[in-house]
Amino acid sequence: MRTYRELFRTPEFAPLFGASCAQVAATTLAGLALATLVYARTESPLLSALSMFGSSFAALIGATTLLSVADRVAPRAALTLVAVVAAIAGLLLVMPGLPLPAMFAVILAQGLVTSIGAGVLYGLLGEILPPEGYVLGRSVLNISVGAMQVAGFALGGLLIVVMSPRTTLLVGAALAACAALVLRLGLRARPPRASGRASVAVTWRVNRELLSTPARRAVYLSMWVPNGLVVGCEALFVPYSPQAAATLFVAAAVGMLLGDLAAGRFLPQGLRERFVSPLRFLLAAPYLLFVFPLSLPVAIAAAAIASTGFASTLLLQERLIALTGDDIRGQALGLHANGMKAMQALGATLAGLMAQLLPVGTAMAILAIASIAVTAVLSPGLRLTSRTVGIAAVSH
Repeated sequence: MRTYRELFRTPEFAPLFGASCAQVAATTLAGLALATLVYARTESPLLSALSMFGSSFAALIGATTLLSVADRVAPRAALTLVAVVAAIAGLLLVMPGLPLPAMFAVILAQGLVTSIGAGVLYGLLGEILPPEGYVLGRSVLNISVGAMQVAGFALGGLLIVVMSPRTTLLVGAALAACAALVLRLGLRARPPRASGRASVAVTWRVNRELLSTPARRAVYLSMWVPNGLVVGCEALFVPYSPQAAATLFVAAAVGMLLGDLAAGRFLPQGLRERFVSPLRFLLAAPYLLFVFPLSLPVAIAAAAIASTGFASTLLLQERLIALTGDDIRGQALGLHANGMKAMQALGATLAGLMAQLLPVGTAMAILAIASIAVTAVLSPGLRLTSRTVGIAAVSH
């Protein structure tokens, strides 16, 4: 499977794609609206960053307690539930006078439910598509994330200016409800991929097994840590330039879209492993410029160029699948997604704390240096991983 036409002719891929687009747009609108709302109320870079990325902390809890659910639940029901919870959370957050602690409680509760969604989604994608079509399908979903973030940040910025952050939250809730309807009507019922009861003990056992070998551990850390530190840079867009934050987020989303398009559609399979580390370095390097006063066009270009480096995560997911058995694929991919979200939340928190004490641009540059250093340390392990892929997948 090499063409988009073949991909969209595959039964159930189109509704899965459409629902994913609606959910990403909903999350983008809600995140920008919340960050703007909280920053206006508190003038705190830390609380603003946490309101946008704090739900990812719940992903860490989900990754250690709930991930075994991803392979032991009916996919259609689970994905529909995740979308419904997002819609309800949006309605709760729009309530006038909602105290900040209650607001963050809703954000964290939604994040906990969402923590199982990625594993279910990407596991289901492996069932819908043949093995040779997974990277293309995953790249299209990644591209849709970039496109919907572009649209979501642009529309969100417009709605915030023309109407209000609360109206923007309502639009996000409506989009999440639409996604739930598409999933319920567009997917067929499937049984769980794995038998047995989901439990915390099972989650811990499989997670330990996934992280037990140097090859898989290097892949996970490379997908989590540099990514999370760079998202910390992005989390400071609002305090860096409150009036142009939406534009910077759009630029970053465009860069991510172009990177995933190039990696998923045009990069030959034989060359993919050579681009992983260079893309990781590219992910952080442009943010070094933010230590200097930048004009808005230069800042936009730097954010866009940096985000093309997120394509390395797509290439690393292909390695992870090659190293993992089919019956725990959902949990393996869920561990990747939730670990990445948790690191993004940690990066956003660290960025907010640093920006309380340092100029915002300086904080962004320090995070970029840290990301580059981590990439350099992990690169030898990734070279080992590239030799390990193809020998044997773990069986369970």
